[in-house]
Amino acid sequence: MGKLVRDKIPEIIKQDGKEPIVRLLNNEEYLLELKRKLLEESAEFVKATDLTSMKEELADVLEVIQATIVAIGFDLQEIQRIQLSKQKDRGGFKEQIYWEGNK
Repeated sequence: MGKLVRDKIPEIIKQDGKEPIVRLLNNEEYLLELKRKLLEESAEFVKATDLTSMKEELADVLEVIQATIVAIGFDLQEIQRIQLSKQKDRGGFKEQIYWEGNK
């Protein structure tokens, strides 16, 4: 089964002496594969145990999020405004609060 890969991966595979089998996705397939890739990269971040790996995986997550924003046609600044609005209304995660339920 295939998966969405970074743009230069086929070139890297060729440099290793192999012949990659690739195709270009249509917009609907691309969005679906970006969602799958976000889950994949998020899972890799969760599994990361050292700071270097965490940074690498977060960079991958950010790359996928940015590609998704562009693919959908959203404006990054609009997404950031929504983020800030939610942060203002509900807070962020800086205070490390863990909710355990109600009495």
